[in-house]
Amino acid sequence: MEWETVIGLEIHAQLNTKSKIFSAASTEYGQKPNSQSCAVDLGLPGVLPVLNVEVVNKAIKFGVAINAHINQRNIFDRKNYFYPDLPKGYQISQMDWPIVGEGKIEITLGEKTKVVGITRAHLEEDAGKSIHDMFDDDTAIDLNRAGTPLLEIVSEPDMRSAKEAVVYAKKIHTLVQYIDICDGNMQEGSFRCDANVSIRPKGQKELGTRAELKNINSFKFLERAINLEVERQQDILEECGSIVQETRLYDSVKHETRSMRSKEEANDYRYFPDPDLLPVEISDELLEKIRQTLPELPAQKKARFVAELGLSDYDADVLTLQKPLADYFETMLEHHASNAKLCANWVMGELSASLNKHQIDIQNSPITAQALSLLISRINDGTISGKAAKDVFKAMWDSKGNADAIIQAKCLKQITDMGAIEAIVEQVIANNAPQVAQFKSGNDKILGFFVGQIMKLTAGKANPKQVNELLRDKLS
Repeated sequence: MEWETVIGLEIHAQLNTKSKIFSAASTEYGQKPNSQSCAVDLGLPGVLPVLNVEVVNKAIKFGVAINAHINQRNIFDRKNYFYPDLPKGYQISQMDWPIVGEGKIEITLGEKTKVVGITRAHLEEDAGKSIHDMFDDDTAIDLNRAGTPLLEIVSEPDMRSAKEAVVYAKKIHTLVQYIDICDGNMQEGSFRCDANVSIRPKGQKELGTRAELKNINSFKFLERAINLEVERQQDILEECGSIVQETRLYDSVKHETRSMRSKEEANDYRYFPDPDLLPVEISDELLEKIRQTLPELPAQKKARFVAELGLSDYDADVLTLQKPLADYFETMLEHHASNAKLCANWVMGELSASLNKHQIDIQNSPITAQALSLLISRINDGTISGKAAKDVFKAMWDSKGNADAIIQAKCLKQITDMGAIEAIVEQVIANNAPQVAQFKSGNDKILGFFVGQIMKLTAGKANPKQVNELLRDKLS
C-alpha cells in the first residue's frame, strides 16, 4: 500500500525578554541551578503574576509579520497537570483565546512552493527542567527556566515529508530572528519543536492517528525523528496493527523513538481562565505602532538582493536564511556595492566552509566582514590573484594579520609591470616552438601550457589577465 505522511509542527520560541513572563526574575541562560526562580515562578502562597508587556509586544510582532489575525482581546488560562518541574501544578497558557490567530508561511523545496497554514500562536510560561544524568538513582530539578516566556507556534497538518517540515521550521527560525523576538539558539533550548506525525493511505481524506515527538532541538534530528516515526507507523499498519495516540521521545544517540505517555486531550488538562490575570486588550494604535517597527523581512530582503544586486535566487536564498549571515554580507556591501557577486561567492564559499569545518557561528568568525572586505579590495585592484587570495584567507583565519600585512609578509603581490611580464612571455614563446606551432594550427587549449610556464617562472605572481592578453597578442 502507498502511504501519505501528514505532519504538523508545534514550535516553542523563547521570547528574548530580560525578565520572565509573569515575574521580574532574570531569563539569563547558564546561571547556577535554581538561582533565578522567584516566589511567583514557584507559585508560593500569596503571590500574584504580573504580565510582562514586552512579551505581548513580541507576540504581536510575530503575528503581524505573518499577516495573521490578532485577537485584540485574549485570555490566559491555567493548564493543569502534575510534573516535578512544574511546582505550581499548572502552567499559565492560552487556550480558546490566543493572542495570534490564523496566518500562513510560504515555503520552497526545490522547484516546489507551497503554503503552510498557521493555526495559532499563543503565549505561555515554560516549565523547569528535569535532569536525569546528574545522580545515579535520582532526578534533579532546575527551576531557572520556570516562567520563561514562550510563544508556541502551531501549524496546520499541511506538511507531507520530513524535508518539508525542516524547511518550514527553518523558515520560522529565520523569521523570529529577523524580527528580534527570539535568539533562535537551539543548543540552549530557545527554539524547540514538537512534531505531530501520522500516515494514511494515499488518497484518503481522513487523518490517521498521530504520535507527537517531543522537544527536538536540531533540524537534523527533526528530519531523522520524523522519518523514523513514519517507518514505525508503516510497519505497524502493514502488519494489521493500530497506532496508539501517544507522546514519544526521540533518542538521537540510539536513533529510536520511545513511548513517554498516552497523548492527552485538552479536557485532560482542565483548562480554565486564570483568575489572577485580566484579559489582555490590544488597541488599534498599539497594533499600528508595532506594524511600523517591523524590519525588512527575509522574503523582502531576498527579493531586493535579486532585483538590486543581480544575485541568483539561490544565492539570495542562502544569504538571507540566517540574519547574522545577511548582516555580515551587507556590511561587506558597504565597501563593495558594485561587486555583490564576488562578495557573495566568498561568504558562501571560503567563509562558510571554514565556519562549518570549525563549527563556529558567523557571529564568532575570526574574520570580520571589514577584514574580508579588505581582501576583496586586493582582488579587485589586482594586488593579488584569486588563487593567492585563498592563501591570504587561510592566514587571516589563523590570526596572522590583515590582508595587506599577509600579502607583504608572504610576497604575494602580483607582477603587473607590463614590460616585465612581456619579457617573460617572449622568453616562454621562444623556448617552446613546438607548442607555438600547435597553437597556430588551431589548438587553442595549448594556451594553458604557456600560462602555466609563465606562472612557474613568476612564482604565480604574474597577473593572469595581462598574461592571457599578451600571449594571444604575441601568438597571433
